[in-house]
Amino acid sequence: MTMEIASIRVVRKPWGRTDLRPWSELGHDGSAIGELWFERSLAGAPEPALLLKLLFTDEPLSIQVHPDDAFAHSLGLPNGKTEAWYVLAADKGARVGLGLKRDLTPPQLRAAIVDGSIADLVRWHDLVADQSVLVPAGTIHAIGGGLVIVEVQQRSDTTFRLFDYGSRRELHVDGAVGSSLPSQSVARTDPVLLSDARRMVARSPYFVLEQVHLAPNSHWEIDAVGEVWVLIVEGEAAFDLTQLGVGEAMYLQGHRAGI
Repeated sequence: MTMEIASIRVVRKPWGRTDLRPWSELGHDGSAIGELWFERSLAGAPEPALLLKLLFTDEPLSIQVHPDDAFAHSLGLPNGKTEAWYVLAADKGARVGLGLKRDLTPPQLRAAIVDGSIADLVRWHDLVADQSVLVPAGTIHAIGGGLVIVEVQQRSDTTFRLFDYGSRRELHVDGAVGSSLPSQSVARTDPVLLSDARRMVARSPYFVLEQVHLAPNSHWEIDAVGEVWVLIVEGEAAFDLTQLGVGEAMYLQGHRAGI
């Protein structure tokens, strides 16, 4: 049985923010923080299958794609990367790219990456707070500026860039063409109400992302048979006798806990 307060790894990014409040007090040294990773705090603990993050964007990220399990295995990697986003905050006009306006053959996709026209083919979606997006592996996607996002993903750092807004970073043409799905028609996910307090905002073969609203002084039992991460995004919660506030997370596995 395992229950650990997650440690937080700060990942600095040029597209990030210097003010992460109210979700974190980090970032006041003037350097931009793009991601907060929630990790197991027990030294030497096995690496979890999932990675939980908070993303803070002031500028657009690159247009990119992640491999599925089969393509990752062909590269000698343990798994691919399907991910889901839940929007905590969005500036007016904030958007994400998800899929393409039309399907491309591999040669057409390669040509669009090389000449930069892929940027005009991405299908953009305006987002507001409380919306969610499932991004299956192989989906061409991008996150715009002005967003605070909870991200859960398969634990993988493999990313193939297709377009990077004039940056000199390398584009990964072969990897992007090889890992992109033949059909790039993807839609935002609609939440499914599970109870008065719970709703499922994204689901994949690798994880389920739920939102839980608990009234003050209420009690909820969570039965973490497998790997479970709980992130506090508003208010506070006590896990048995352990108190957590906004921007803190708990890792549970094989543990029944009262919240």
